[in-house]
Amino acid sequence: MNFEIRRFESIDSTNRYVLGEARRGAAAGLVAVADHQTAGRGRRGRSWSAPPGSSLLVSVLLRPMVPATRVHLLTMAAGVALCEAVEATAGFAPVLKWPNDVMVEGRKLAGLLAESELGANGAATAVVVGAGVNVDWPSLPPELADTATACNLVAGRPVDRDALLDAFLNCLGARVAALANVVPDYRGRLSTLGRRVRVETTSGTLTGTALDVGGAGELIVEDDEGTRTSVHAGDVVHLRDAP
Repeated sequence: MNFEIRRFESIDSTNRYVLGEARRGAAAGLVAVADHQTAGRGRRGRSWSAPPGSSLLVSVLLRPMVPATRVHLLTMAAGVALCEAVEATAGFAPVLKWPNDVMVEGRKLAGLLAESELGANGAATAVVVGAGVNVDWPSLPPELADTATACNLVAGRPVDRDALLDAFLNCLGARVAALANVVPDYRGRLSTLGRRVRVETTSGTLTGTALDVGGAGELIVEDDEGTRTSVHAGDVVHLRDAP
């Protein structure tokens, strides 16, 4: 895949920008990178903010022509690619938390967000995958110290954002080209499996053990009565103790 990188000192949202360019016919491989976002978004409309220059804030346009039900495979591919890129440039191996967080020792290093445009046949004609990676923070504010981390804080040395970007794009291109292999590779890095979890969805809360990931990225959870549920969207809390 060929990438066209557009850089911004400040922008409201790299995902919003790339989605707009996609609607105007931009080709796959368009990349927006910003030093700072004024209206960055996470899942379910949550805000995402970081000090200017501290994070890799990037969105990539993909045109995979996959069914809407399989768009999550692209988020999975991006998660695996980001783990590989961090390992190559920062020297440590993060893990994934379902559905789209990159973690180190229980602390969040990065988040991913995929947004798509659907064609008349129900296939995704454009998918924008955005990533926000904490790269070079002098320290974390007290309210984040127990829940977040940054590449430099884990590696014990500065980590170059451009090197991380290049590694991420290279890994992402390879992962998208071999999308059929993404589920087992995602599964291998998923720290959620085998854990007792609480899953919060729009229809309620489910507590049980995370058993597996299905072919479209759904999390399979078994509750205390032995009933298995496939969760396609929701927030997961890793539980330390049984309730």
